[in-house]
Amino acid sequence: MKKLFYFGLIMLLSITLFSACSTDDDGSSNNSLQIAQVQSVVESGTWRITNFNDSGQDETSDFTGYNFTFATDGTLTASNGTTTLNGTWLVTNDSSDDNDDIEFNIFFSVPTSNNFEDLNDDWDIGSTSASRIELIDDSDYNSSTDRLTFEKN
Repeated sequence: MKKLFYFGLIMLLSITLFSACSTDDDGSSNNSLQIAQVQSVVESGTWRITNFNDSGQDETSDFTGYNFTFATDGTLTASNGTTTLNGTWLVTNDSSDDNDDIEFNIFFSVPTSNNFEDLNDDWDIGSTSASRIELIDDSDYNSSTDRLTFEKN
């Protein structure tokens, strides 16, 4: 009877310990906090592109004069006073790999010949501050790294 009691006690303790120490390999709660922080930063004010390096080419000047507004409803507006382009943005968990990163998705519905089409991507977030967001995209097909930096106006 004592053996059965001790066995039951050990089982109860084991179950309690294993359920209390769950491993959250997907990082979802941490990612949710990061996503909310990035969204909060980007939704405050207007932004400009201060660096856009596309496959080794500096194309920052293609976006000179444009102010970007990231609205809370996921719409993205780029305007230079005479031309306005509308797009979408979203910060999500990166489901393409196992490193628990988050990604910053940008999409403008424009022809491939339009400079804004180059911004369409699921960017990795390099760094974020209250006034600067650095995005990175490692190309799968040509071993180049694209870099996009927004700074708050």
